[in-house]
Amino acid sequence: MGAETPVDDLTEAEARKELARLAALLAAANRAYHADDAPQISDAEYDALKRRNSAIEARWPDLKRADSASEQIGAAPADGFAKVAHEMRMLSLGNAFSDDEVREFDQRVRKYLGLDGDQALLFTAEPKIDGLSLSLRYERGELVQAATRGDGAVGENVTANARTISDIPTRLRGAPDLLEVRGEVYMSHADFQALNERQAARGGKTFANPRNAAAGSLRQLDPTITQNRPLRFFAYAWGALSAPLAQTQMGAIERLGALGFQTNPLTTLCRGPDEMIATYKRIEAARATLGYDIDGVVYKVNDLELQRRLGFRSTTPRWAIAHKFAAELAWTRLEAIDIQVGRTGALSPVARLLPVTVGGVVVSNATLHNEDYIAGRDANGNPIREGRDIRVGDWVQVYRAGDVIPKIADVDLSRRPDDAVPYVFPTRCPECGSDAVREEGDAVRRCTGGMICPAQAVEKLKHFVSRAAFDIDGLGAKQVEQFYKDGWIREPADIFTLKERFGTGLQQLKNREGWGERSAAKLFEAIDASRRVGLNRLIFALGIRHVGESASALLAAHYQSWQAFEHAMTHAAPGEGEAWEELIGIDGIGAVMARSLLNAFAQEAERASIDRLVAHLDIQEATPRGDVQSPVAGKTLVFTGTLEKMTRAEAKARAEALGAKVSGSVSGKTDLLVAGPGAGSKAKKAADLGVEVIDEDAWIELIGAI
Repeated sequence: MGAETPVDDLTEAEARKELARLAALLAAANRAYHADDAPQISDAEYDALKRRNSAIEARWPDLKRADSASEQIGAAPADGFAKVAHEMRMLSLGNAFSDDEVREFDQRVRKYLGLDGDQALLFTAEPKIDGLSLSLRYERGELVQAATRGDGAVGENVTANARTISDIPTRLRGAPDLLEVRGEVYMSHADFQALNERQAARGGKTFANPRNAAAGSLRQLDPTITQNRPLRFFAYAWGALSAPLAQTQMGAIERLGALGFQTNPLTTLCRGPDEMIATYKRIEAARATLGYDIDGVVYKVNDLELQRRLGFRSTTPRWAIAHKFAAELAWTRLEAIDIQVGRTGALSPVARLLPVTVGGVVVSNATLHNEDYIAGRDANGNPIREGRDIRVGDWVQVYRAGDVIPKIADVDLSRRPDDAVPYVFPTRCPECGSDAVREEGDAVRRCTGGMICPAQAVEKLKHFVSRAAFDIDGLGAKQVEQFYKDGWIREPADIFTLKERFGTGLQQLKNREGWGERSAAKLFEAIDASRRVGLNRLIFALGIRHVGESASALLAAHYQSWQAFEHAMTHAAPGEGEAWEELIGIDGIGAVMARSLLNAFAQEAERASIDRLVAHLDIQEATPRGDVQSPVAGKTLVFTGTLEKMTRAEAKARAEALGAKVSGSVSGKTDLLVAGPGAGSKAKKAADLGVEVIDEDAWIELIGAI
């Protein structure tokens, strides 16, 4: 079986193509798992996809996509339930798949905190339950709200259903006035089997696995159905609190148990990675006898003050990681190869498979990466799978763990049909007929049609109305496709002239299938409401290559107004000048992303499209991130030299949390340079420019830490 090209061996062009494929796979997996309760891939498979995606982004941060899964948690809440905004976001976890990665996690934590290998650092280890995340809000001891995780920021209100679960107390004694308890709703193996037997006996729906059964049962619109389903709940975390539960993770879990919650009895305190790995192996060995599904072991820093210092990345805590179990293999028949055309024109081959169950999940689609992979070679022309190509009709091995999942990992030549022929990758776009060109050094073939290609145009419009962009209620992917087909919209600005071009717009729209007078009127109201948009959402919605949701937020926080941002993008020259230095000086904005931004504003047609759009909008200025009352809020800071009382990473995170902008270079717009021992050229430049320079002690005194 040929191995997937390691991340370190990818070219930049291959990495870009890989991220596009991963984004599509992860988006589909999120919808299936979180919104439909019908996963097409397993948790292990999903986590491995995210793992490869993160590894590529870490090596090429400028290639990070607008729809990167590293910026997403779960999926948007489903229709039918009231929406609940979480007071504290419900985050996902980073993953480890080997003992070495567990040790690397320990080293990362120590490095961030500035601890050497001899200093004690305790972790908790607990089974990772394969269920549905739930947050329970108690006020003065009363359960007032239960919400699913949703997309991490907004979930579904399932309070009535949660009240029917016997493991969830409706009243607490001795709890803080405000307490959000978080945990996992699950179903035991025995209860799952009995439920399916009852369902089958009455001709009802049976479930593929306990996780699906638990999720489907909790998200019933009729609470009496939930009440008749054997759901359980393990508490393992918390959100908003009016008073601390304890000083340690283990102490807090014990406190939750004392309050009446079920906590996992296998939770263990570990002294370093060797004990963590030993606990993992004990739990893995007992996995089949637990009576409920788990898919790994979660490690957390035990000291809650250290957790606070470590803080969070955009979607994951720095102080926790999930050590996942391995996944599985299966063989099935390749029935067709389809070509999908993406927003950037990339032609992506997708395998259509005879559906096969792998680890309890039905897989019917898999990635084929690119034309080289199908032909049995890597980007350098070297053989993979010992040179075996992939043909329609082949029996292929679907691999659901490792770098990329689901993928076709191998071919059984002994079962190849006599009439199977080598696959010929198209050299013309299947959507518009334009040439599909593969540039030298690039692993992906791209349509050259640009906006005349309906696939590219539609995908750009879908991105524009996506949840993190304009998020227009009633105008989703399906409606965009139909309106484009009808010739109603060709570019984003057309959305805001629909009503004007159609008079009231109601007559033409309300007579369409699926539309009525009320739904048409609501759509135009939603379009009008979306004219008022935050700067970060607008930048993201433009769909500029390499500029994702996080980068858009960074750009908005730095420039704060559209006028300032537009002026900088128009007047900056790649590689030279103060405007360029300011742009690449924004921490998190690299040269590749910066050039992509300037190129978008330099292209006459694209710039004209942007100008037409902006004319219809009321763009809101960005507010400084973090604590606007802090002494550094709104200021631009640079750190240089060696910091001794907190690491550079912690100092940067602390500054951003206090509302400061952190830059990687000194310029005339720098307000403050924090210089430790060994400061060199940056300190000299700051002195030349008259920028205030302070040492680490003054920095700590300024922000009132450590």
